[in-house]
Amino acid sequence: MRAVGVTELGGPEALRIVDVEPEPLGPGQVRLRVEAAAVSPTDTHARSGAYADRDPVKTPPWVPGMDVAGVVSEVGEGVDHLAVGDLAMGIVVPFGPFGAYREDKVLPGDSVVRAPRGATAVEASTLPMNGLTARLALDLMGLQPGQVLAVTGAAGAFGGYVVQLAKADGLSVVADASEADEELVRGLGADVVVRRGGDVADRIRQHHPEGVDGLADGSVQDELVLPAVRDGGAVATVRGYRGNGERGLRVFPTLVRKVATDRPALDRLRRQVEDGAVTLRVARTFPAEQAADAHRALEAGGVRGRLVLTF
Repeated sequence: MRAVGVTELGGPEALRIVDVEPEPLGPGQVRLRVEAAAVSPTDTHARSGAYADRDPVKTPPWVPGMDVAGVVSEVGEGVDHLAVGDLAMGIVVPFGPFGAYREDKVLPGDSVVRAPRGATAVEASTLPMNGLTARLALDLMGLQPGQVLAVTGAAGAFGGYVVQLAKADGLSVVADASEADEELVRGLGADVVVRRGGDVADRIRQHHPEGVDGLADGSVQDELVLPAVRDGGAVATVRGYRGNGERGLRVFPTLVRKVATDRPALDRLRRQVEDGAVTLRVARTFPAEQAADAHRALEAGGVRGRLVLTF
């Protein structure tokens, strides 16, 4: 069976079509005939070897990918929320050859739900990982309606979902953006947009002198942006940053693997897409054979929306 992976960790050129064994289907599991797999920074880091010491599989090939969408081809005993023939989307916890970049993928039933009504497989594949990460970040911070959330990297996939989900939760949102992205970020629902850059904390404080109640740091600015948050406020980070211990800030590293089987959360995201509260953004598609080009494009920066491999 075809997959896209690496036999030697390295740059985008290391990606190639590899042959992998089909995964057996067990009770409570779902098999998808994969049509689309979104590309994320996590995938590029995995390809280059950043997570090699965590992978329990020490022999190649290694197949990246955390987002998948396709047609249900088989369901295991106990799965009753999906049927053969459904277009579905799921989140993958990749290891060894079992990432999302493969034409046939078996997942826990609780990691898969129907695709949003009217969405294509390509569109649906952009939601699970970033959407669940954004939802988890908001849940960890526990802000209440009317409180103020700052979002860095608001034009990106994670940041964009945070903005939309925060607005659906009744929060006020101040977000950063370049001049070129300001219209996009306002369109996602941000109440205030400040210019991105090294002084973004000061720019946020100009609008909220007492500091914001929470921060979702999608652009990984870490301690540089902490001054934007009031004493005792909440911060969600996406690369394991745990704060500097100052001012009683409550810092929550947001690890999506912890909610990879939270089917109610994933299904809630599906409904919010159908209701128009959440927007699926596709930047460009690449045939699976051109995965290296997709990784190069992502690492070059400036991508708005998701890059998606098609099978």
